[in-house]
Amino acid sequence: MNELEQELKQLIIDTLDLEDISIVDIDSHEALFVEGLGLDSIDALELGLALQKHYNITLNADAEETKQHFASIHHLALLVNSQQKTRG
Repeated sequence: MNELEQELKQLIIDTLDLEDISIVDIDSHEALFVEGLGLDSIDALELGLALQKHYNITLNADAEETKQHFASIHHLALLVNSQQKTRG
């Protein structure tokens, strides 16, 4: 498991107060919404704000590609990496 994916898992747990889940319980390729982790649209908003604050990334809530980035931890890690590289 790569370090960024671990960070993202912990960010989700902390941001959404998922007390009964640890990072080892979250599969990096598992869906975050509906099936999988079972997050909802309110969770998506909270998570989006946390990602913007923690990683200083830009998200467009209405963009279809943003929805794809939120498909899994792995996809979120790709998003964070790509935005950090373009800024770096």
